[in-house]
Amino acid sequence: MTTPTPAVRERLLSLDSAELPAYLYDMTALREHAATVRAALPERVELYYAAKANPEAEILAALGPHVDGYEVSSGGELAHVAKAAPGRPLAFSGPGKTPAELMTALELGVERFHVESLHELHMLAALSARTAPGTAGRPARPGVLLRFNLPLAAASLEGSSLAMGGRPTPFGLDPTEAGTAVRLLTDGTYPQLRLLGVHAHLASGLDAPEQLAVAGSVVTWAADLATRHRIRISEVNVGGGMSVDYAAPERRFDWTAFGAGLGRLTGAHPDLTLRIEPGRSLTAYCGWYATEVLDVKHSHGEEFAVVRGGTHHMRTPATKGHDQPCCVVPVSEWPHPWPRPAAGTERVTVTGQLCTPKDLLSRNVAAPGLRAGDRVAFGLAGAYAWNISHHDFLMHPRPGFHFLTAEQRIRGTRHS
Repeated sequence: MTTPTPAVRERLLSLDSAELPAYLYDMTALREHAATVRAALPERVELYYAAKANPEAEILAALGPHVDGYEVSSGGELAHVAKAAPGRPLAFSGPGKTPAELMTALELGVERFHVESLHELHMLAALSARTAPGTAGRPARPGVLLRFNLPLAAASLEGSSLAMGGRPTPFGLDPTEAGTAVRLLTDGTYPQLRLLGVHAHLASGLDAPEQLAVAGSVVTWAADLATRHRIRISEVNVGGGMSVDYAAPERRFDWTAFGAGLGRLTGAHPDLTLRIEPGRSLTAYCGWYATEVLDVKHSHGEEFAVVRGGTHHMRTPATKGHDQPCCVVPVSEWPHPWPRPAAGTERVTVTGQLCTPKDLLSRNVAAPGLRAGDRVAFGLAGAYAWNISHHDFLMHPRPGFHFLTAEQRIRGTRHS
């Protein structure tokens, strides 16, 4: 969605210039979308939210009734999510876990570890053995999902915007190490750990048919692994990475078709629980980065709108090399006695305040009549926006954060 919801538009126009830029989150839209996703998933498919997409405490809380748990990928995320969503199941992932992070996870009672290497498996086992089972909040036997970088046909990743597997990457165990990892968890070497199953997050940006094909490949490989080693696995995590189309924001991931496909997959494997861990596709649509046009400039036949803020607040377009979808909200008032800068052509490139030509938010936007003082709302800003940005470059003020209910009663804050 590019056009702001009524709640977002109302808040955007109510803010003073000094209160911009701001992130505006429509929490009602978020809850409705999460409920729709949850309803599309069949039994024995668990939904974990990948907190890396947007770890704001209010976002985590709003998703709480609709998710089975949260996936965290660092010690910082672990501590933050455990505090913001106390008592909820957590899965600890990431390719570079430190001993201190693993020990903290054990002490917090994390029951699922996505183990990325044999070294990490040895380390987790050693740390787990230091604390008596069932004490200090520790589960009796922490569960392990072995993450594998599984081979995939090149065609499987053609639609991917980001590949974490199917090719040489630093993520997960190589399939040739499967036998060693399984034996360590099943032959009595590490009785303090229990093998739950397999994890394989291989790519991001896939549509429903591609995601289903990848999920089917992962489940088939996991079932073959269990047969080869005569073991039982109860869980397979097929990852996240459901597509969000910034070029066509009205085009959504087909959760209904995806859920139906997962239902067929679980039907073929009645003893298996599947898990998905979407992030961006859950929260992107509920957030807008809202700002104000400071100036409109003509340069060598093109026009540029310079807005408050920029990619130091929302690095997504610079990182992914796309144009962030946006909507102009006109403002009639102009408080100055001099002429109001205005676009003379139909298309404008929107830039931020940074002194670098890379501070581009959206190029060649259809914005006839755009003027300084107008407001601009960038959609799909509910994920991988503020939390991946280089906040302190040039030391501009930080944005405000407004979490809007239907009554808009939640007060905005500014990040310190």
